Amino acid sequence: IFPWFNPGEPILWWTPNPRSVLFIDQLKIKRSLRKTIKKLLKSGELSITLDTDFEKVMRACAEVPRNGQDGTWISEEMLTAYLALHSAGHAHSVEVRFQGELVGGLYGVAIGKMFFGESMFSKKSDTSKIALVALALQLNEWGFSIIDTQVETAHLNSLGAENIPREIFESIVSNLTQQSFTPKKWELNPEWPNWIDTHLQQSSTLHS
Repeated sequence: IFPWFNPGEPILWWTPNPRSVLFIDQLKIKRSLRKTIKKLLKSGELSITLDTDFEKVMRACAEVPRNGQDGTWISEEMLTAYLALHSAGHAHSVEVRFQGELVGGLYGVAIGKMFFGESMFSKKSDTSKIALVALALQLNEWGFSIIDTQVETAHLNSLGAENIPREIFESIVSNLTQQSFTPKKWELNPEWPNWIDTHLQQSSTLHS
């Protein structure tokens, strides 16, 4: 379940059926996005990190305007709760910076080898996609296989997310949350951009 409600409402918890998920081996990285990532990284204008500014990422997710949404469920009460989860090592963030400014990112909760995405934001084109790609490739390196993306959107589908029945999702969660994963610190491996090509080659082989 995950929280999702409007300002002034009681906290509402959701468990949609079907459930949107991203199987990491199905991650779609358009070649144009790959070129953008590599170009900006090479120029030094782009940097991606994990867990360096969790609170700022959450606040950005709350403040960035979204089509069809009025207000945000990320209240100060929720912020405090997730900051506690972050301090305990359960909640994590991805930060995308352009020329030193935070322009995109996401946050979520990891239990065992299951990552539950909570929210993402983008102040510059493609930066939330870059955040998800970097996270997915790093999680794959750590032995994760799936990211909970909660509810279907065209944005997530463009990256390979798909809907699965709730009972299948619950079975996956039951299995993966029991698997041990205790990294000392969440850090993005500097080799992650090279994994993009490896992933594309593997995807091409799988779909050929």
